[in-house]
Amino acid sequence: MTSEFTIGVHALVYLYHKNETLSSEVLAENICTNPARVRKVLAKLKIKGFVDTREGLRGGYHIGMPADKITLKDICDALQEEMVKASWKSGSADMDCLVSKGMAGIMDGLCTELNSLCLDYLDQLTIVDIEKRIFL
Repeated sequence: MTSEFTIGVHALVYLYHKNETLSSEVLAENICTNPARVRKVLAKLKIKGFVDTREGLRGGYHIGMPADKITLKDICDALQEEMVKASWKSGSADMDCLVSKGMAGIMDGLCTELNSLCLDYLDQLTIVDIEKRIFL
């Protein structure tokens, strides 16, 4: 998972909570990042219809569909995120040792299974669910 997922979820929850059009500067201040990063993430979410934009003096972003219809898995898909992935692999296919030869493939398989389990879980959580958790 990258920070894009966190930025996307945070922005959508905040847009839902505020129920108004907000600039990337206002969103970035609340997320604690810079406006360029917010714009980059929201551009991907806009393609899927999760946010809409308004031009002009009071322009910015607003939620593009009912928040109870946007799952965290939808956000992952829009951002092309994997929740679990190996950034380094041990072993080598060129080694004589079966453990060294097979470990990278085994770990790839485990990561694929874990990613699938995470996405199944995230498919059960919506933006509304996350906002509710904040205000419990």
